[in-house]
Parts: sequence; structure tokens; C-alpha cells
Amino acid sequence: MDSCTIESRIGEINLAKKKSIYTKDVVLVMAASFFFMFSTMFVNPLINGYAKELGASSAFAGIIVGIMSVAAMFLRPVAGNLTDKFSKYRLSFIGGVLILIGVLGYVFTPSSAWLLLFRLINGTGYVLCTVCMTTWLAFLVPRQHVGEAMGFYGLMNALAMALAPALSINIYQKIGYRESLIASAISALLMVVAIQFVGDHAKPIVKDRGKMPKKHFKIIQMNVLPVAILTTLFAAPYFITQADIVTYVEQKHLSVAVGSYFLIYAVVLLIIRIGLKRYFDTVRFGVWFWISLLSTTAYIILLAVMNNNWQMALAAAGMAMGYGIIYSVLQSTALLLAPIEEQGLASSTFYLGLDIAMAFGPMVSGVIDSVFPIQWFYPVELVLIPFMLLVYFIWRKRLNNAIDYH
Repeated sequence: MDSCTIESRIGEINLAKKKSIYTKDVVLVMAASFFFMFSTMFVNPLINGYAKELGASSAFAGIIVGIMSVAAMFLRPVAGNLTDKFSKYRLSFIGGVLILIGVLGYVFTPSSAWLLLFRLINGTGYVLCTVCMTTWLAFLVPRQHVGEAMGFYGLMNALAMALAPALSINIYQKIGYRESLIASAISALLMVVAIQFVGDHAKPIVKDRGKMPKKHFKIIQMNVLPVAILTTLFAAPYFITQADIVTYVEQKHLSVAVGSYFLIYAVVLLIIRIGLKRYFDTVRFGVWFWISLLSTTAYIILLAVMNNNWQMALAAAGMAMGYGIIYSVLQSTALLLAPIEEQGLASSTFYLGLDIAMAFGPMVSGVIDSVFPIQWFYPVELVLIPFMLLVYFIWRKRLNNAIDYH
């Protein structure tokens, strides 16, 4: 084989490596994202009861539970602006350490007042990690594979969100609150360790500063605004279900294995994400929107009429087809709609929509539960569907053209 052929072959191999998203760095960032999300979601089902065990009133315990999401809404823009100015590794490391400090604080806290402080520390770390690691992963893959990468990133998050609560409840019932929370701390530590082995620290691209206009602090990335609104609308029924499905089943006196709901959701989501991974980068937004809209409508109706395990399983599968698909599509669309130098701000804008749904969805569901009979708990949520359609039709051109910005 002559030297030209060898050089050509080496060039082809190097090009293939550049195009592949399955690099060591990508795998490590995805693993780290699973660990930090697992750590956070492991705590969520326990924090309310733990606060009360430490002497908090029901009202103060509710504040402790909700303060993390409320604080996140204010911290997102800060995290987004910082992510566009500093190394993604550095900010993810700081975020991971803050999560670890917060969870260790839960383990050793002497009172509920201190628990509130550590909840804020944990929340600050969570905000940094979600924004920075999403942007970091997008930085590591070719732009034409952002959709596929976000699909797997979302899968890691979804699996953590499904497995962590189930494990935390089972472990807590056996060994108690403080001892259970050590598992969350270990997961946060694993996240910090994992990112130490990532070679590309994703430092921001610095252009000729003499020609660049002075950057000002921005609250949101305006191109991503419709994505953030749709994220809130699609995520609200998900977080309402996450918070209230057990109580809903009890109030309706249903004989269903509700503990399996989110495990079924995770399994179906795993199958969907693996099966559709490459289509996320080639199919326009509108196709995913209609699939997700119809699936969301279907799972809300199924939950409204549910009276057996088959209907519950179909509802969980519908949620995976609805929220599970649109989550990744919205996340990748946010990054594609924003310029390269504002990828962090785009990510924070996407997560701001998620924070609003996470913070206010369960609050609204409490109002629904107190005003309407339990039979109307899910049918009332169908009012979100016309708003999804309105947002899509107003911004459909921008959303559908996002795929052209690879």
C-alpha cells in the first residue's frame, strides 16, 4: 500500500472519528449527567417527610420542597450567561461539588432551618449542572448530530428520574432518611469523578474581541422563547402526574400497581429513544410535535378513565411517546435556534420552561383537586392542548426551520 493510500485511509478514519458521537468524552458526560440527576431525584420523594421529622411544620416543609425549583427559575439566566463565558468542565465541577455539599448537608443537618440552606446549595449546583452539561454535550458532538445526542442525554435524565424515586422510597423504608441520603451523596461524588476523565473541557470559542460588541447580561435567548413555552406546557402534566398519581389512585380507590407507572414509562422511553435516535436530526419539528400532541392527549384521557393495569400501562407508554419524545426534540431545537456563542443561554432558556412546569404544575394541581371532583382531575388538564397548538402555529416556521441550522 503506497504512502498516499495510507494517508488517505488515515484521513478517512480521522473524519469518521470526528463525526461519531460515541466518543469517550460523550459517554463520560452522559454518565455524569445520569449521576447528578439520580442524586437530585433520589432526594425529592424524601425531603418533605425528612423536613417534618426534623420538626418543620407542613407549611415550612412545603417551602423546603419547593424552594429549589423557585430558586432555579432565577438562577437559570445566570447559569446560561456563565456557561457561554467559562469552561463547561469548570462550571460542571463547581455544580457537582455544590450538589455533593448540599446532600451531605442533608445527612448531617441538625434542624429543618439548616435543611432549607442546604436545599438552596443543592439547587444551585443542580442548575449549573443541567445548563452546563447540556451545553457541554452539544459542544462535543458535530452539530448535525445534536438531536441524536440530546435524545440520549434526555434518556439518561429520564432513566434517573424514573429509577431514583423508586429506589429512594424502598431504601428509606428499610434504613431511614439520613442513611438513605448517603446513596444520593455517592451518586453526586461519582458525577464529579466521571468528569475528571473528560479530555475536552469545552472552553468557550473566543473570537476577535476587538471586533465583537460588548455582551450584556441576558435573561433569555429570544429565539428559544417558543421552545421554553412549549416545554412548560408539555411538562406540566408530567410533573403533576409525578407529584399526584399515587394520591389520585387512592382517592379514586383504584386497584392498579401505580408504583410501576414510571418504570413502564422509562422502559418504553428507552425503546423509543434507541429506535428513533437518528431521526431526531433529520425529521422536522412539526412531525414530532403532532406525535407528541396526540400522545399527550391520549395519556391524559387514559389516566382520566383508568381503572385497570392495562390502561395504566398504556397511559405510561403514551407519556413516553408524548413528553418523552418532545423533551429531547425541544432541547435540541433550543440549541439549534441559538447562535454558537449563546448555547448556554439557549440551554438555560429551555430549562427555565421546565422549572416553571416543575414549580407551578403541582401547585395548580392542588387547586384543581380542591375545586373539582377527583373525576375531573385529568380532564381539566386537556385545556393545555389548545395553548400548545396556538404556540406551534404562531412560531411553526421558526421551529420547523431549526433543522436547517445543523
